[in-house]
Amino acid sequence: MLQKTFELTIVGLLILGLCGCQNANIEQYKEAPKVRGQVSREEILSQNTIPVFTYKIVKTYPHNVTSYTEGLLMHDGYLFEGTGLYGQSKLLKMDLKTGKVMQQHELDPRYFGEGITILQDHIFQLTYKSNVGFIYDKDSFNLKKTFHYPTQGWGMTTNGDELIMSDGSATLIFLDPKTLQKKRYITVSDDKSEVGFLNELEYVNGEIFANVWKKNLIARISPKTGKVTGWIDLTGINPDPEKLKYPYALNGIAYDKKSGRLLITGKCWPELYEILLVPTKNKDDKL
Repeated sequence: MLQKTFELTIVGLLILGLCGCQNANIEQYKEAPKVRGQVSREEILSQNTIPVFTYKIVKTYPHNVTSYTEGLLMHDGYLFEGTGLYGQSKLLKMDLKTGKVMQQHELDPRYFGEGITILQDHIFQLTYKSNVGFIYDKDSFNLKKTFHYPTQGWGMTTNGDELIMSDGSATLIFLDPKTLQKKRYITVSDDKSEVGFLNELEYVNGEIFANVWKKNLIARISPKTGKVTGWIDLTGINPDPEKLKYPYALNGIAYDKKSGRLLITGKCWPELYEILLVPTKNKDDKL
């Protein structure tokens, strides 16, 4: 009990020290379902069967330090972002180059916003512990309807036919976009065991990219088998590791299929990065 109290105190001090996120309540921060320990960078670098990639920063864009990033995507040339924290959760449409907010919708303070995705004319947004999601008109941001799910809500993306969501475990759930009912699920694993703590998601050229919560790692996942097909090691990309510590972790993956750009950021980070993947071992690959 004393150890838990100490840990919460430390995190609370970190929260108070970061501009723009100082009003957060410590109870809102994620504790993933206790399914297994987290995968480590040392583990993925020591194995020889799954390709590992590093990165090259091509461009840097501004990112609002008050945005506790939960969902990120590019659509029709604009950056869309879903942010978290009780009383600060929003849905945003922005100009990528300037960071200017073109449109926004604020969630009711009782909701902690989570992952977002766009399918056809609608934006879908999850919430963390409320078991409720929102469906908005893509152009007006008007709320059209709500839907419910039994798990926590973490990340969300789409393959164009189904919605795909994470709940903090090693499971990715596929939903029918019309009924919002579960169609199927996959359990994500590498060559050692299940890979849990899956957070923000992005569908990229037939693969699911997933942030691993509290790690500088992105898993590339087969949507058919759940097998990890590659690891992206983003060690060193944090612009201020002394200040941007837990819970201000790497989180946010956006891919623009028109331009082929991959964009990443973190919670309350001041910048967003366009990167190229650089193979480090096993085989050459590309997006």
